[in-house]
Amino acid sequence: MAGQQFQYDDSGNTFFYFLTSFVGLIVIPATYYLWPRDQNAEQLRLKSLRKVHGRCLWYRLRLMKSQQSIVPTLKKAALLFGWAVFLLLAYKVSKLDREYQEYNPYEVLNLDPGASLSEIKKQYRVLSLKFHPDKGGDESTFMRIAKAYAALTNEQSRQNWETYGNPDGPGATSFGIALPAWIVDQKNSMLVLLVYGLAFMVILPVVVGTWWYRSIRYSGDQILINTTQLFMHFMYKTPNMNMKRLAMVLTAAFEFDPRSNKDATIRPTDNIEVPQLIRELGNINVKKKEPPFCYPYSLKARVLVLAHLARMDVSEELDEDQRFVVRKSPALLQEMINVGCQLTMMANSRGGFHAPRLVTIENCMKLTQMIVQGLQESKSPLLQLPHFEEEHLRYCVSKKYKVRSLQDLVSLKDSDRRNMLRFLGEEKYDEVFAVLGSFPHITMDTKLQVLDDEDSNNITAGSIVTVTVTLTRKRMSEVFEKEQDSSTPCLTEEAATAEEAGDVSKTKTKVWQNKNKGAKKTAKSKKKKLTKKKATPAPAKTKQANGTVAGNEVVTATAAAAAATATVTAATATTTTTAVVKEEEDEVSDKGSESEEGEANKDSPSERDEDSDKQSDTEVDEMAGDDEEEWEALQQSIQRRERALLETKSKVTHPVYSIYFAEEKHEWWWLYIADRRDQTLVSMPYHVCTLKDTEEVELKFPAPSKTGNYQYSVILRSDSYLGLDQIKPLKLEVHEAKAMLDNHPQWDIPDTEEEDEEQEDSDGIEESEDDDEDND
Repeated sequence: MAGQQFQYDDSGNTFFYFLTSFVGLIVIPATYYLWPRDQNAEQLRLKSLRKVHGRCLWYRLRLMKSQQSIVPTLKKAALLFGWAVFLLLAYKVSKLDREYQEYNPYEVLNLDPGASLSEIKKQYRVLSLKFHPDKGGDESTFMRIAKAYAALTNEQSRQNWETYGNPDGPGATSFGIALPAWIVDQKNSMLVLLVYGLAFMVILPVVVGTWWYRSIRYSGDQILINTTQLFMHFMYKTPNMNMKRLAMVLTAAFEFDPRSNKDATIRPTDNIEVPQLIRELGNINVKKKEPPFCYPYSLKARVLVLAHLARMDVSEELDEDQRFVVRKSPALLQEMINVGCQLTMMANSRGGFHAPRLVTIENCMKLTQMIVQGLQESKSPLLQLPHFEEEHLRYCVSKKYKVRSLQDLVSLKDSDRRNMLRFLGEEKYDEVFAVLGSFPHITMDTKLQVLDDEDSNNITAGSIVTVTVTLTRKRMSEVFEKEQDSSTPCLTEEAATAEEAGDVSKTKTKVWQNKNKGAKKTAKSKKKKLTKKKATPAPAKTKQANGTVAGNEVVTATAAAAAATATVTAATATTTTTAVVKEEEDEVSDKGSESEEGEANKDSPSERDEDSDKQSDTEVDEMAGDDEEEWEALQQSIQRRERALLETKSKVTHPVYSIYFAEEKHEWWWLYIADRRDQTLVSMPYHVCTLKDTEEVELKFPAPSKTGNYQYSVILRSDSYLGLDQIKPLKLEVHEAKAMLDNHPQWDIPDTEEEDEEQEDSDGIEESEDDDEDND
């Protein structure tokens, strides 16, 4: 019976196979993921962005980094060395002798397969004379020749060879271990044990422990857990944060503490330079003793952030620290928004404490915009553009132009813009409008519905409302082209609605009071217009009464003639209008009489039944069509959700124009629904990170438990630009929920099949008795 043999690789051939496979498994994936991408492609991308982003700090740093970095060269050298080792091992393996090859006695005797017995004996005799040990030949070769001759001439040996591939019969199964024999040699046992102990008992636990200790300190967004707890504490403690308090909480993050983050540094020169910046900045609550705001790292980070917002120049050493703080700030503010949303959900579900106010979360978003653009809250959004300084704003804010926002600048005619910006040269003017043309212009369409309901347009109390928002991004340059064709700008209306909504939220007056005042003013203005129009001649009045539009004709007369004919024209106007009203009433009465006569002329009730049947059929068809449309809409929404779950979109959208931000940033947005009157969040902010051209976002929230009309706002905020936020009103009419049916015919199901059979039998007996009575 065949046994098993385990043997180490004495020759080293199997070890080379193992080593070649191991190196190949490392080199091939590493080349795919780590090989530096085409540097020319990056240079071409930077070249294409130069016209717009050439003045940006991140662009200049990226250009210097791509020219000075030697990391791609080192990566290429390491990968090429790995491929050289892999090819050398593969060449070595190809030259190794095959140890495990099929035994063929014909090859040993140098005969063709199927040779006759006489040819075999003849060839054996020739080879025996040549390789016999007594004749001076090789003994091992002669033994192989004798074994091959026996395999071809002896019946038993030939049968074993044909059956098992070996003349000696079935042999032991051999397992080769791809390790050289010297590893298990007793002389090297201590060295091997030492290497194993170091690798598996020291190095591996240290590596795993270090990785685990670092990973448990960070959240999924690579924010320190201690920082998240700090933000939660202060947002719980002060639900209503102003911008100054928010900056203090932001700069108290542990990412800026050298004890928690090795990238953060405290320099000896900070004791001289930081107090100097504090004196230049003014009041920044230095004497506040509340920890951690009084710690040195927090004070330094706060000073650097405020200096960045004020666009102040700092020393080279502080400049490096300032870039580090500014780069970290957007991610930390996003974590603050997430913490505020979590506290809001906890307050809505549990109660017992005040949720963060809407103004706190919106201040986080505004502070992100301010840090990316390097602007203070009170500064004009026009300072985001190149070559714009504080002294230039007086040309824009003058009574002639009244340009205070980017939308106002877009809405101006080209001649007025050039005249207003005459302090810029031709090249600077072209650069300014190349930058402004790259700014985003977002159109926002909303659709309100209740999914998974019979009537998706009917919003009942407590139902889950889905607001589907479709965002479409275009360049601001496309708005310039439209502005040349049509004189009505599209951004000014959205900006006006945003400003109105902001004014309503700031003032304490109620919304409906403002609307009533506006309605009264419009009514008064209409009355004044009507009284003025009554002074026009009678023919123009009759034309307007008949439904035609009055032209731009102006009738001039002397003051005396107008005074003399005023009473006559008023009388004729009243007579003509009353005559027209009487004619319309006569026509309506004629139509009503005709319809009554048509109904009376119907001969029989059968015709009425036919008409009612037709009406019911059309109603059924309409209901079926509505059901099919709702079903298709539901299927499309389900397919969109599945695609959104399976599809992974890139977060690389469009580079942001930011002169003072030290890292390339892409356009991202926040989308949410809020009740601006109560200063509360209705739906949690959705971070839109994949908006390139169009994006569809679903915002869900529970409808109020009380019926009535509600006024919400769909708000879109940029995390990169100031002055591009949009607010769209959302009206919600909540109806009373339908009562649940206790007894529905669909639920009247018999308990067992026997009851059905008994009922059928009883029905059959009653029918047979009725038939017998009829026969009688």
